[in-house]
Amino acid sequence: MDKDTFTLNNQTYSNNNNILLGIINELQQISNSSHENLTIKRISDVIIKMNFIINENKKNHESIMNQFTILQNKFDRLNQKLNINNINNQQELKGITNGHNWRYVGQVVNGLREGKGILYGDNGDKYEGDFRNDKKEGKGIYYFNKEPFKGDRYEGDFRNGKSEGKGIYYWNNGNIYEGDYRNDQKEGKGIEYYSDGGRYEGDYKNGIKEGKGIFYMNDGGRYEGDFKNDDAEGKGKRFYPNGDRYEGDFINWLPNGKGIYYWKNGSKYEGDFKNGYEEGKGIYYYEDGVRYEGNFKNGQREGKGIFYLNNGQKEIVNFLNGVLIN
Repeated sequence: MDKDTFTLNNQTYSNNNNILLGIINELQQISNSSHENLTIKRISDVIIKMNFIINENKKNHESIMNQFTILQNKFDRLNQKLNINNINNQQELKGITNGHNWRYVGQVVNGLREGKGILYGDNGDKYEGDFRNDKKEGKGIYYFNKEPFKGDRYEGDFRNGKSEGKGIYYWNNGNIYEGDYRNDQKEGKGIEYYSDGGRYEGDYKNGIKEGKGIFYMNDGGRYEGDFKNDDAEGKGKRFYPNGDRYEGDFINWLPNGKGIYYWKNGSKYEGDFKNGYEEGKGIYYYEDGVRYEGNFKNGQREGKGIFYLNNGQKEIVNFLNGVLIN
């Protein structure tokens, strides 16, 4: 059955909207029916349709919500601009803060910036949005003009003159961050979209990835686990696009410490890792049930080790640079 069609009682619905219309029609008929058996049958049909809708929407829920968020943000931004461009009782103020000249055009109360307005900085930066008690407070958009931030902008909440609350940051290179802010920095939960197709979802602290998160690579792989100082560090899982996976310790995005590497063919290695390679003590399990226990270096067997065979026997061997020498 095509995912966009649904046939019931010899009636075919071509898409989810038509299915919903059918459900509404069925409910109206049920409410007017006095025949118990017929009503039960109709309720059963409606439940089948509703389950179909629910299951289809579950598949697309994340995509739908992302699109909704994008549209909502566009609406908020346009609404903000509309309000800014239609300020009543505009006044102009000028001043100096921390050695920088600024010019303000907007609403003023008792000589202070209060309400809607636009603030122009002497470096070319510009803020459009809400003011309270002479400070940026409420909803606003901040446009950056000074290198290396030229072309960037922040849209969202402001408190006490700083970006704080929910916001979106657009980099001039195409990257986008959407999430929590505190004291002008990313702090809390957020999602970062990269122009190359990658994506990070998780915790931030002091402006960098720190805590738990998931990083989706543009090659189809992903990392799930701990982050520290903007890097994958701590305990985590790495899923590779070829079907392999690694679970264990990470430093600087690479397996370092104790871990297990699973190959898609059923083999696995359990033991020590260094800079992404098997190094130290470890056990290699072959897909046919044989296992090898010994030392590894730079991803290869090195020194003495033991093969445990399927017949219960074991064989002591020696390796040099991954090559069996006895």
